[in-house]
Amino acid sequence: MKKSADIIVIGGGAAGFFTAINAAAQNRNLKIIILERGKDVLTKVKVSGGGRCNVTHAEFLPKELTENYPRGEKELLGPFHSFMTGNTIEWFEERGVKLKIEEDGRMFPESDSSQTIIDCFLSETKKFGIPVLKNHSVKSIQKIENGFSVETTKGDFSASKIVIATGSNPKVWKLLEQLGHKIISPVPSLFTFNIKDPRIEDLPGIATQASIQVLSEKGKTELESEGPLLITHWGMSGPAILKLSAWGARFLYATDYHFKIKVNWLVDVSSEENLEQLLTLKQQLAKQTVLKYSQFELPKRLWQNLVKASGVEETMKWADITKEELKILASQLTEAEFQVNGKSTFKEEFVTAGGIDLKEVNFKTFESKLHKNLYFAGEVLNIDAITGGFNFQSAWTGGYIVSQNLSSPDLPI
Repeated sequence: MKKSADIIVIGGGAAGFFTAINAAAQNRNLKIIILERGKDVLTKVKVSGGGRCNVTHAEFLPKELTENYPRGEKELLGPFHSFMTGNTIEWFEERGVKLKIEEDGRMFPESDSSQTIIDCFLSETKKFGIPVLKNHSVKSIQKIENGFSVETTKGDFSASKIVIATGSNPKVWKLLEQLGHKIISPVPSLFTFNIKDPRIEDLPGIATQASIQVLSEKGKTELESEGPLLITHWGMSGPAILKLSAWGARFLYATDYHFKIKVNWLVDVSSEENLEQLLTLKQQLAKQTVLKYSQFELPKRLWQNLVKASGVEETMKWADITKEELKILASQLTEAEFQVNGKSTFKEEFVTAGGIDLKEVNFKTFESKLHKNLYFAGEVLNIDAITGGFNFQSAWTGGYIVSQNLSSPDLPI
């Protein structure tokens, strides 16, 4: 027998729970069901931020906040004026979960445990009597006279309104295509660069500021970023690299993740400017061995590797280095090229660029433009962000705005 509800939320992740809880809080009479295909809910919340859950980011201006979204920047500006970081902080604090800001702006629960967020959501669903049905994989979604019919592996359901909050789930995207929606094909969005190069191979764990350019086959700059760069066992990571992977998701996919990058270890100093600096050092440090003391506040082992890569002998003193050798060193310091061969997923932050075409969504309500009473929240949409709590913030914002529309007058008050 088909079970009926006022609202069915498909997807037991961050966006799904946030939508259901807020809809119930605004209208206690609504019958809401959450359907989850897996045996556990909120799995991404659990692993986010290394198990601490990076809830949001301390950016309190809507326009500046949107600039962290390679896809969705324009569409999220209006929604962020309705619900954004400050509202998120208040929402959790009202439920006993205090958040803290770290130096880089990321925000976590004071407990430093994602379980705090999970417990908060489970407590709220229990308080509002929202059934969370696990192992209910959706097989079909059909439009019927008074709403929608949803067929799952464990029974059939019907509801006046449904919310799709399934994240990057290809099976659900397929079902939405059958309803006429266009899906932008998914590609990885947050990943690190695999690089095998003697200049960095023995330096895992070393971090420094750098500016990086992604080059086209013809050597033209396609993308650039600046910030902390982390050398790893498999190549390069850190915020500067992850930014490139997010903004360049489609371009890098098209290269099959084989491309060149140019790294300026001195951030904004040109090769010509650096050559002048090196000539000055040649005068000032004449008796000193070039390799022995790091310059320009670079990590010592990185400095030594770049010096060796310039062909400078380990025992050579500054006085003996030639201008030609200094030119090569200046190039290694400010425009070092590295070949990238492949990518690695960034920790547990599985983020893809792709999803429902944003042109088919009304961002005042997050409702489908094709089907009344069909709503979307979270990464099922073609929206994604750089790392730092931004993907969760768009989930909270979308979920909250959807919830306001779920409790509208055409349902029992």
